[in-house]
Amino acid sequence: MDLLRACRGAWDTPDRSGDPVDLHDHGLQTAALLRRSHPADKELQVAGLVHDLGHLLCPGDDAGHADHAARALRPLLGDRVARLVRLHVPAKRYLAAVESARALSPQSALTLRAQGGVMGADEVRAFAADPEAEAAVTLRQADDAGKVAGLDAGVMEDWRPVLERVAAGAYARTP
Repeated sequence: MDLLRACRGAWDTPDRSGDPVDLHDHGLQTAALLRRSHPADKELQVAGLVHDLGHLLCPGDDAGHADHAARALRPLLGDRVARLVRLHVPAKRYLAAVESARALSPQSALTLRAQGGVMGADEVRAFAADPEAEAAVTLRQADDAGKVAGLDAGVMEDWRPVLERVAAGAYARTP
């Protein structure tokens, strides 16, 4: 919770030239969208809440932010949440390949190149075959939509019980 609260006033770019909301509001908006569209999938919702923590952990590393976050989150929130967080960048590259007319925020369009650019045909097939591809695409769509300045998506403390439930499930599955 402390790390999530630290996202208030932290931005995806050190100079605040990126998305119009801070990481705190972006995480809340993304998670709220996922709660609405997938109310039973708590791990997906939590992945939406925490997917951009890598920007806080390693500021300025657009290409690696998802991997940084996934590594940090795996012991706390489990393999699936970490995997979805890691896949939210490949999902952007995938969607750019299969939905070329799809609009990205100016910052997402800028970082797409640093993150590997639009997927090629082999990458598209490999991504689509991943068991978590559909959930990763859903996360990515919520990520893209959760960037609305001034939108009230609730408060971080409301997510504590969901985080605790997901963390308890991750702990129970750890050998």
